[in-house]
Amino acid sequence: MLDGVSRGFLVSSFAVYFFIVRGKMGLIQSIKEEIKVIRERDPAIHSSLEVFLYPSFKAMLHYRAAHRLYGKGHYFLARWVSQRAVRKTGIEIHPGARIGRGFFIDHGNGVIIGETTVIGDNVTLYQGVTLGGTGKEHGKRHPTIGNNVMISAGAKVLGSFTIGDNSKIGAGSVVLEEVPPGSTVVGVPGRVVKRNNMALPQETLNQTDLPDPVREDIAALQRSNTELINRVLELEHKLKLLSQAQDGKAAQEERISEDRRK
Repeated sequence: MLDGVSRGFLVSSFAVYFFIVRGKMGLIQSIKEEIKVIRERDPAIHSSLEVFLYPSFKAMLHYRAAHRLYGKGHYFLARWVSQRAVRKTGIEIHPGARIGRGFFIDHGNGVIIGETTVIGDNVTLYQGVTLGGTGKEHGKRHPTIGNNVMISAGAKVLGSFTIGDNSKIGAGSVVLEEVPPGSTVVGVPGRVVKRNNMALPQETLNQTDLPDPVREDIAALQRSNTELINRVLELEHKLKLLSQAQDGKAAQEERISEDRRK
């Protein structure tokens, strides 16, 4: 049986997907949804046919099939299907991960999604993103990603915690703790630099106009340094005036003393 599967992944990835997943949502409906998501979020696409060339599209077809197998306890077959997707796309999604609707991986190479990861609806990932664990712990060890979240290129989210709805993770950030809803996170380690984002991340997909906490800290230090310098100069001026007043008083007392001696 495995020989037959290996010759063509049950003829093709689409056939496998149809036989395994059609009971849940249907191949045609799923493909239409993937096309809609990719066309909404990638300005580089010019026709719906191009969707069939996208690594994200191929990876998600394999993932849905592998996840169905995983849920039925066919762990080896599930991993076999998912590893085929890794070799074809460079995107590694463990079949045990739970992924909602409207999920999109732009470019995709180097994306890793761990076994106990939970991803909500309308989430966007970019190349090089890791949703991983922090060690050999068992049970829930990967992050939970809320709805309408964008995770930019090269970001790492490590550990079992939640990234709140409508949040944005900046490129190259390393997130190690929970993120409240509507937050923007940047830096290593990542920290919240903005709350209550107004626009939904998947509407703008803006990866560049993010706060720079290092620059803000440097600017705050510069302001504090300027204030301290001005304060020191002010104190020096006051000390000079006080010294001059004391010198004048001493001179006056000396003249009075001389007058009395005369």
